[in-house]
Amino acid sequence: MTESSQLDFDDTLLEEPLEHPAWFEINPGDLDEAVAEARAAGKRGIMVYFGQARCAYCEKFLHVNLADPEVEHYVRRYFDVVPVDIWGIDEIVDTDGRVYSEREYALRYDANFTPTVLFYDRNGKPVYRLRGYYPLYQFHAALHYVVEGFYRVESFRDYLARAEPGLFFTDGELIEREFFNPPPHDLRASTRGRVRPLAVIFERGDCHACELLHTGPLSRAEVLHEIGQMDVVQLGLFADTPIVTPSGHATTARDWARDLGLFYTPSIVLFSPAGREVLRVDSVVQFYRLWGALDYVNKRAYELGIDYQAWRLQQRETAD
Repeated sequence: MTESSQLDFDDTLLEEPLEHPAWFEINPGDLDEAVAEARAAGKRGIMVYFGQARCAYCEKFLHVNLADPEVEHYVRRYFDVVPVDIWGIDEIVDTDGRVYSEREYALRYDANFTPTVLFYDRNGKPVYRLRGYYPLYQFHAALHYVVEGFYRVESFRDYLARAEPGLFFTDGELIEREFFNPPPHDLRASTRGRVRPLAVIFERGDCHACELLHTGPLSRAEVLHEIGQMDVVQLGLFADTPIVTPSGHATTARDWARDLGLFYTPSIVLFSPAGREVLRVDSVVQFYRLWGALDYVNKRAYELGIDYQAWRLQQRETAD
């Protein structure tokens, strides 16, 4: 499986619903029991998989990441996998004793992009969440990050930087586009008199996924229409570019990205006109997911108390 085939795909809804691998656990309802069973089997805990039946990103996760023999062996050795439908109505008791429907449980852990995986340790404590679809390398690294306990001492971003410093810090020219605001980058709403949302796109030079973003979703008329309603800033993930964040903190692009916990490029962080972070797309993204995220922010659906997934469902039903 090449990198391009993991990154470049059609993210329309699948025609046929997905089936989970046969080795997934049946949703036990009580996650404490699931953790106890995993512990008794000598495993490190459980991995909760949040998915949707017709999600193209979930298909990639199941058919590429988990279909890799080394990854499958590693997951099955160290975790029991509990599937959760983010629209489901079945009852789940979390390890703190609180009771949710599957939908409520997904909202609790902000699983607004599927697939999302949430790792619990042997004591039933949630220790790391990976939201969205990531290529095989990053997912495999996340497994080691949890199993080997590095989450206790460092961020996943720092762990990746240590593991592949040459690759992770590769520098180069960023792709220029006419809609990027020029520096200096004072992103405070009060300073710029902003009445529009703000999109901050973190990239790297020599980044294949960044190239695909620009030649794919960011070349589509529908996405460009949404982008045209925003202030848009491009920053290098490891650049020393001086900025003032929407909250008024003077820093650099590199340090701000670290504070935001960003490790994947491209990552797109979306802010309200008032400077509040609304949504971030920090995993693999294709046209429909990016368009939906931009539309959600531009239409200020968050002010109505509607989460992103509910908004997208509402839009699809309206279109139908």
